[in-house]
Amino acid sequence: AHEVLEELGLTDINLAAVAKGPNRNAGRERIYRKGKETLLLEPRDPVLYCIQTLRDEAHRFAIGAHRTRRKKGFTASPLDEVPGIGPTRKRALLQHFGSAKAVSRAGVADLETVGGISEQMAKTIYDFFHERG
Repeated sequence: AHEVLEELGLTDINLAAVAKGPNRNAGRERIYRKGKETLLLEPRDPVLYCIQTLRDEAHRFAIGAHRTRRKKGFTASPLDEVPGIGPTRKRALLQHFGSAKAVSRAGVADLETVGGISEQMAKTIYDFFHERG
């Protein structure tokens, strides 16, 4: 992080790193600062509590963002890009064909056999996948 700040010309920002104590013992955190001695605050120090809270909130936010991104990746499908396909039609197509790849290989007549898919929608789906190559 320090090198990135230097590359950006932000050399007047002080950085600190927080590490839990031995055996990941919360309350024995060490605070590291570049070019300075390591700080070891007393377990009941209000400054340590503030630093722990900041660290825990940063971790909670990062983990939540990662889970959201990962979840979207699991549910993302080429069907999401087809005009007129919402969650209900997407679900019906996937239940009928088993996968988005199978939907992409289906002909117009096969697509029309799915409930909620009209002739025009079947043509739209077919064209979407076959014009993409």
